[in-house]
Amino acid sequence: MATRGLGSDAAVKLTPVLALVYGYWAAAIQRSGGPITAGNVWLGIVSTVAFAAVYLAVLKLAPRLPREARALAWGAFAGIAFGYLYSLTGESVLRSAGNAGLFGAAVACAAFYRFYTTED
Repeated sequence: MATRGLGSDAAVKLTPVLALVYGYWAAAIQRSGGPITAGNVWLGIVSTVAFAAVYLAVLKLAPRLPREARALAWGAFAGIAFGYLYSLTGESVLRSAGNAGLFGAAVACAAFYRFYTTED
């Protein structure tokens, strides 16, 4: 595993924690304070696995990309993850996509700044 950028060993070790928090958060949003159902549990499990798989893929592939594409990959990942959670609240698709786009753009800008100022 690459040790530069966000692909450090600490980021890989943090994957299960981040994925479990994301899966629990998705299930909690979907149930809206109601009783826990089998559907909630499955949504949490599937969200956890999908988040972990995509997060690890971005961790592995991003260091090979130029800084602009790497920042865009992290921005897209963050925007999609945020947009999915936001869509579970019952808001419209347009509002979910708009907020996800704004959040992803902010993450991409922050990531680009970090990569630009820390690379040789």
